Amino acid sequence: MRSFLKPLWAAALLFPLQAAMAQTPVYLDDSKPIEDRVEDALSRMTLEEKVALCHAQSKFSSAGVPRLGLPENWMTDGPHGIRPEVAWDEWVQAGWTNDSCMAFPALTCLAATWNPDMSLRYGRAIGEEARYRNKNVLLGPGVNIYRTPLNGRNFEYMGEDPYLASEMVVPYIQGVQSCGVAACVKHFALNNQEYDRFGVDVEVSDRALYEIYLPAFKAAVQRGEAWAIMGSYNLYRGQHCCHNQRLLNDILRGEWGFDGVVVSDWGGVHNTREAAYNGLDMEFGTGTDGLSVSASDAYNHYFLARPFLEQIKAGVIPESVVDGKVRNILRMMFRTTMNPNRPYGSFEDPAHGEAARQIAEEGIVLLQNRDNTLPIRLEKTRKILVVGENAIKMMTVGGGSSSLKAQYEISPLDGLRARVGSAAEVVYARGYVGNIDGSYNGVVSKVDLSESRSADELLAEAVALARESDYVIFVGGLNKNSHQDCEGGDRYDYGLPYNQDRLIEALAEINPRTVVVLVSGNSVAMPWADRVGAIVEGWYCGSEAGHALAAVLVGDVNPSGKLPFTMCTRLEDYHAHALNDSLVYPGVNHREVYKDDIFVGYRWSDKQKKNHRPLFCFGHGLSYTTFEYGKAVLDRKQMTEADSLRVCVSVKNTGSRAGAEVVQLYVSDLKSSLPRPIKELKGFRKVMLQPGESREVEFVLDRTSLSYFDDAKHAWVAEPGRFEVLIGASAEDIRSRVGFELK
Repeated sequence: MRSFLKPLWAAALLFPLQAAMAQTPVYLDDSKPIEDRVEDALSRMTLEEKVALCHAQSKFSSAGVPRLGLPENWMTDGPHGIRPEVAWDEWVQAGWTNDSCMAFPALTCLAATWNPDMSLRYGRAIGEEARYRNKNVLLGPGVNIYRTPLNGRNFEYMGEDPYLASEMVVPYIQGVQSCGVAACVKHFALNNQEYDRFGVDVEVSDRALYEIYLPAFKAAVQRGEAWAIMGSYNLYRGQHCCHNQRLLNDILRGEWGFDGVVVSDWGGVHNTREAAYNGLDMEFGTGTDGLSVSASDAYNHYFLARPFLEQIKAGVIPESVVDGKVRNILRMMFRTTMNPNRPYGSFEDPAHGEAARQIAEEGIVLLQNRDNTLPIRLEKTRKILVVGENAIKMMTVGGGSSSLKAQYEISPLDGLRARVGSAAEVVYARGYVGNIDGSYNGVVSKVDLSESRSADELLAEAVALARESDYVIFVGGLNKNSHQDCEGGDRYDYGLPYNQDRLIEALAEINPRTVVVLVSGNSVAMPWADRVGAIVEGWYCGSEAGHALAAVLVGDVNPSGKLPFTMCTRLEDYHAHALNDSLVYPGVNHREVYKDDIFVGYRWSDKQKKNHRPLFCFGHGLSYTTFEYGKAVLDRKQMTEADSLRVCVSVKNTGSRAGAEVVQLYVSDLKSSLPRPIKELKGFRKVMLQPGESREVEFVLDRTSLSYFDDAKHAWVAEPGRFEVLIGASAEDIRSRVGFELK
């Protein structure tokens, strides 16, 4: 591991200042309160210096104030790894040889761990890498809600449930910021699709906004104490979200008390006046190429650059407006680059690889396991066939701004071969051809995906090998190419691409021990589900993907991941598509109306008839052992709004091997004035149990656990009446119920 050398620029800049002054200025004295330091630094700045802080000076940096020893701000894309360096004014690679990072699992995988401890570990590891590279803002994590499985960017987010996303985002932020790096939570708000993302104006009820789409952001601000927020590209109430009065001024700062920096998404700013008044602090990416005027002067033409400065000088905009922005920026700087106790960070640290592997192992979900197809019994196995392009394709490359130049990436094929060793023969068949271009944004895949054989020839080879193999491991799914799981465009349809269904069905017909591993960040149609032995959701698991997957397949690791979103049989089983209304998705003439309202994910599927139940429900995930739940017990049968209620339930491992179970608590309001979901997730605990071991799991419910948002009152309401607590292993596998009354 290489340690980070303390930078010398700070001493070089500050020495002349300190030598010239008999007393250290307040802003340089870290023993003073941050607010005093902010005001002192602000008082010493010229108007031009203030405005310069509010806009980019390069693709990923903004100016400091060298005269005062205030350093530049440097951003980096996340949230799954630290983006490779790009040129000052262009998106091309800078050509560094020391900017390869650890690729961590995508956030869908992190959410699938249902383990806040893993989220904290993730945040610390990625924060250490950002700090080593001297970045003071990490552009992540993302917490936009999974509304449609077609959204190309769902893999960057934490699923469909606002409570789960809230509980998982808070420790991630705390981990990142413990390294002296600001977590910039994105994309605020209502950025639930990539189609028409720059122009779509979202109309949503206040109730859905507050109950579904804002809670994770609120948790990030109030509990995670995030130091930065990124606006989104889309519009809300006719204003772009990067400078939106309702979202940024009224809610983010007014209702939640946010004191950090609001950063624009790259190219998300559209006019100076709204950017000045409607909550934005730092503008990045306008013009996208950085060269829209000239190579030397492009950034001065940003909306918060020279046009902003000229309007302040003319008295059109008061100087107090820029002062407010600079206070927020300085506050972030004193928390990061100007904090002398900021740790140094680390890079190429084996501990980061270990963290990536364990997160992946905990996040992989065993969806189906007919006749105990898994784990692979190596002692009775002579040949394993691995089929599919995703078994060899590099998945750290591509997907948009989260594309990485990874130090290494273990493919599923290589991971399985390394684990199986000489115990059995592992052979490979391509099976299908997807996208053979393995490069993205200057990063070139190390795998040659060219193929001259026809689809029929590839199918025939795979079927022939399947006939003589003990196991068939098909590794397919999506692939982070355009219109798969990728920024900038949504998927075209719900089915698997590249005619994979045909191949899976042919393999399953030949070999009953066919295991389908889906590498994806979205749900897909599975018309072959009842004909294959096992189905595994393998996510995009980063550098350690192959090792983690192999450990689960052979049983070194007992799977414990649970789905963070609902997997439906058909696209039209999702509420946004069930209405068959283009105005609901993807929008008409840049206008989109969320008529699905609060009934997103399991909140919608719970209301459907039995023949429209999901293929795999929210919270679902199997294990190689079994768990028995006791009866849920309350410490009282009544509570008031000022009380809390304790819920206890025992869980026992009744199988023959150790395993972890996610105990899920849902609350049902049995009678309410406004329509409510049948149940809502309000608690979960992940517990590790040895064979035969039992443990008591405790939850605490309070008023917030019972409340809904009343549009008319603009307030959270806990309505007196009867409620029910449901304890289960998933949204549909409810093991115990107990009722109580709110007085």
